[in-house]
Amino acid sequence: MIELNQINYQYDNFKMHFDIKITAKEKVVIVGPSGAGKSSLLSLIAGFISPNSGQILLNHQNMTHTQPGKRPVSILFQHNNLFDHLNVEQNIALGIKPCLKLNISERQTIDDMLAKVGLTGFNNRYPEHLSGGQSQRVALARCLIQRRPILLLDEPFSALDQALRFEMLALVDQICDELDLTLMMVSHNLNDSLSYFSRCLVVDNGQIVFYGLPNQLNHPESNHIAKILGLNISKK
Repeated sequence: MIELNQINYQYDNFKMHFDIKITAKEKVVIVGPSGAGKSSLLSLIAGFISPNSGQILLNHQNMTHTQPGKRPVSILFQHNNLFDHLNVEQNIALGIKPCLKLNISERQTIDDMLAKVGLTGFNNRYPEHLSGGQSQRVALARCLIQRRPILLLDEPFSALDQALRFEMLALVDQICDELDLTLMMVSHNLNDSLSYFSRCLVVDNGQIVFYGLPNQLNHPESNHIAKILGLNISKK
């Protein structure tokens, strides 16, 4: 569960206000114009920035001022997800043991996670020998291995072609169901991704202007939202 109660945050002269409740196991796609506040919304939930006022509740616990590492949250960004000097196993191991001194059980846990993301046997490969899709699978595995119930994705697949985006979205959808995760994902490809989410959240000018079922975006009364997004939204 994610609950933002009257959250106010200001960056330079840009003021943001978020007030929303997202139930456990929900899958939410976040869309909106560039600079609207989408990434700031995720950063507030993850604890990378602090609100000027309001409360952040995660799984019914007040975590407004809790450090990022102590929140029940893992986050995946678009770029710079892997360390080039570490192999796949080591990159994933950072999620559970930063010192990288793994025991047999921990190595097996990594093997199991690699199997889950479709990369069995990739343990000793380095990022330079991975495709874009494979690199994002490794980064996703590092998030998932932390076993935190809230997964935040900040446009992690936008650099991939459409076929790979579909592939990664299907994988995330499957894993979230298997692990009972609450998902929030920022996307610029709403037409590609709408069918994978139970809710759609639209951010504009630092405000949440729409939060509802994805198919509600097809209703005539939602035409102004489509204009904000600059997209031709169609039901998938």
